Amino acid sequence: MSGHSKWHSIKHAKGAADAARGKQFARLARQIEVAARAGGGDVEANPTLRTMVQKARAASMPKDNIERAIKRGTGELEGVSYESITYEGYAPHGVAVLVEVLTDNRNRTGAEVKNVFSKNGGSLAEPGAVAWQFERKGIILLEKAAATEEQLMDVALDAGAEDIEDLDTSWQVVTPATELAAVRDALDAAGIAFTSFDLTMIPSQTVPLGTASDAKSVLRVIDMLDNHDDVQNVYANFDIPDDVMADAVS
Repeated sequence: MSGHSKWHSIKHAKGAADAARGKQFARLARQIEVAARAGGGDVEANPTLRTMVQKARAASMPKDNIERAIKRGTGELEGVSYESITYEGYAPHGVAVLVEVLTDNRNRTGAEVKNVFSKNGGSLAEPGAVAWQFERKGIILLEKAAATEEQLMDVALDAGAEDIEDLDTSWQVVTPATELAAVRDALDAAGIAFTSFDLTMIPSQTVPLGTASDAKSVLRVIDMLDNHDDVQNVYANFDIPDDVMADAVS
C-alpha cells in the first residue's frame, strides 16, 4: 500500500500542471456532468454531485465551468451521454491495475486501453480478475504542517477514519468509503487544512518493485493510462521503495 500511496501523492503534486493544461478541469467537468445526470442538479440533494463540486472548487475550477457541467448533466445545455466502465489488467511484473473510464464510445476506448497495456508489456484481463484485490477507501492528504499526529487522531479517528499514515512530507488519512465526507467535514470544522480528498481503491496485497527499471516499466503504463482523455482513475498494487521511486520519476 505504501508504494501506491506515494504515487498517489506524486500524482496529486503533478495535478497543478494538469490544471494549467486544462486536463484536470476537463476530467472534473465530466464527473460533475455524470453526477448531475444520475442524481439531478441540486448540489444539496445530490451527495455525489456535492462531492464532485467540492473537488472542483478545491482544484480552483472556475465557477462558470462547474455550472455549465451541471447544466449539461441536467439537459439544460447540450451534452454527451457518458458510460462508466472499469477495465482490469496487468502491468509488467504482474502488477494488478484497475482503470475507471467515462466514455461516449465504448469500442474506441476499450481498444485504446487494451493497446496501452499490450504495447507496454502488460495485458488486459477479464472482468473480476483484478477487482477482488482492491477495496474502495477514502483518502485525505494533508501537509505535515497542517496538524500534529495527535491532533489528527483526536479529530479524524473520532469522525470515523481508519488509519493515519506518515508519508514523510505529508499525512494520509484513510477512511471507509462511506465516512470520507464525515471525516473531511470534521477536519474542516477543526480548522485543519487538507490538500486533497478522494475515493480510491486500496490493494489488499502489493507487488514489490525493487529496481528503477522495473518501476519505470510499470509507471509508464500507469501514466499513459492516466493521461488518456476518457480515463478518470487508475489504481495499481505496486510497492516501490522511496529511493527507487525517486530514481524512477526523476
